[in-house]
Amino acid sequence: MLSLPWESRRPWILPHTLELSALTAFTDNYVWMLEDGPCAVVVDPGDAAPVRAALTERKLRLVGILVTHHHADHVGGVADLLPLLEGPVYGPATESLPVAVHKLRGGDEISLLGLRFKVLDVPGHTAGHIAYVAEPPGQAPLLFCGDTLFSAGCGRLFEGTPAQMLASLEQLAALPGATRVCCAHEYTLANLRFARAVEPDNTAIAQYEVLCRGLRSRSLPTLPALIERERQVNPFLRCNEPEVIAAACARGASSRDPVDVFAAIRQWKNEFR
Repeated sequence: MLSLPWESRRPWILPHTLELSALTAFTDNYVWMLEDGPCAVVVDPGDAAPVRAALTERKLRLVGILVTHHHADHVGGVADLLPLLEGPVYGPATESLPVAVHKLRGGDEISLLGLRFKVLDVPGHTAGHIAYVAEPPGQAPLLFCGDTLFSAGCGRLFEGTPAQMLASLEQLAALPGATRVCCAHEYTLANLRFARAVEPDNTAIAQYEVLCRGLRSRSLPTLPALIERERQVNPFLRCNEPEVIAAACARGASSRDPVDVFAAIRQWKNEFR
């Protein structure tokens, strides 16, 4: 496990006051904030303004920044937050980032707020994309997955291959069902509309869509999602399901192999309106 001078030497005990917040940025981004009372950690701060506002309003010290990949809407606010930062910036080892970071690869472990974060390699959206998993004692696990997994969807393949992305998604789908999926965009309703096109008879999709429409009508996030629900509604996690295979074949999948099925529905999603 990586160990840095400013990391807490406390036991792996999570304060009871730990809170998770989704700070809105741009039109549909979320900057995730974890706070334990006096201190906070943020994930993928593409915009510094909502982070600064939350730190001021809640009287918090910023003690760490986690970055999942290099896209500007995830890292654009990091440099502006450095004057406030009292700890490390962590990010993917193989990607070019706008500030110096402590480089992480799959299998690494770090600690912030007395909480252990495990690092997963999840290439596909970008070549070096990573995700962070934490298991707070007495709480459901947390997954900070950037733009790899969305609720009912997944990220576009800008730098990776279908095989890489499918392997990344299968790794995330294998996490405990209660894992809270903290992805970086509010894309859920649009993704569910596509999921219905892929599996029109999937009642779990219809039920989830009703729930999410209710949340958005009250200006509430649909996130965090749950891994167990994603297994039921997310077509990109269901490439072995007969209805998804049939839909992919109808869209020109070259075989029933899961990678070909994934590639076909991902291309369909790229063009879906």
